[in-house]
Amino acid sequence: QGQEKLSCNPRKENRSHVVLCELGNPMKAGARIAVDMELSVSGLEDAGDSIVFQLQLRSKNRHSPNSAVCVVKVPVEAQAAMELRGMSLPATTVLPAAWQAPEGSRRLEDHGLRVEHVYQLHNKGPGTVSGVTLHLAVPSRLGGSPLFYLLELGTEGGMNCTEPPDLNPMQV
Repeated sequence: QGQEKLSCNPRKENRSHVVLCELGNPMKAGARIAVDMELSVSGLEDAGDSIVFQLQLRSKNRHSPNSAVCVVKVPVEAQAAMELRGMSLPATTVLPAAWQAPEGSRRLEDHGLRVEHVYQLHNKGPGTVSGVTLHLAVPSRLGGSPLFYLLELGTEGGMNCTEPPDLNPMQV
């Protein structure tokens, strides 16, 4: 008939988390109760693709103290939006049409203008992410002529990078 707020108490039982809710005592024979529960579950990062709830009614009635266990499987779907931001320093560069690096030079300035590319990978949430792989392809040649000379690769924030095979091939 009416709606009442339940008093529920969480506890641990046999290494499981149990929530015990008192529905009322005594109940009349044949009574029907509908219960809506909202649960907040933490630590879902390692839960896999679902979590399982086992629901059971327990009574002090000697004839049938426990109902059958009802298993409810709730799918878990992690959501996170990744955003890649990038910029070049300087923002624009004009290269000469017929530029040629001196043969065998190990001076950095002989290999063209320095351009630094900075990329930032941001997690916009709401979930956390791990095991993210970013593949970045930088063309080093255009039409058989040098375009970019990849000098170095650096990271911040505990990331691991695999250096490309064409990184600083002349050891400038």
